Amino acid sequence: MGENIFIRLNRERINSENSFFNFLRKVSIPVSRISFCIVFVWFGILKMVELSPAVGVVHTLYDHTVPFLPWKIFIYIFGAYECVIGIIFLFPGKEKWALYMLIPHMITTFGPLAVLPNLVWKGFLIPNLIGQYIIKNIVIIALAIFIAAYVSEDKELQKKILAKKKIRPIRDQDAA
Repeated sequence: MGENIFIRLNRERINSENSFFNFLRKVSIPVSRISFCIVFVWFGILKMVELSPAVGVVHTLYDHTVPFLPWKIFIYIFGAYECVIGIIFLFPGKEKWALYMLIPHMITTFGPLAVLPNLVWKGFLIPNLIGQYIIKNIVIIALAIFIAAYVSEDKELQKKILAKKKIRPIRDQDAA
């Protein structure tokens, strides 16, 4: 009579799921890079042209930290800095530089939670909309860590494979 129909259906389901998750593995890094870039470039441009909903918070933080710098210069540099972070994440092998740039950016972004509590909290552990806007950056930090860690892990795996085959990787100076 052959194999039970439920066993066959389960095997087909498992094969379909495996195919789907293999597809997700293949697209996860490119989609993550592009998403990261879109958010950072978009938000950075909105800050540079002072159309960001966060510009009020940024201006208040600016008033408390670097009022000696002209506002127009500060907001342009702040927005451009965000754009650069997003763009760097598009380039494989440059993720660590984007992470280095992301650290001070996230420190300043989270600053209002401690420095300007009246602006971001309704009550104890109850953020208002601005506070929620800031707290969601935890997801951005996680995505940045994922991209950098995944790419770093890939490089280590490639080195091990090349070492087993006794092939040395081509470096930029070798190609010249």
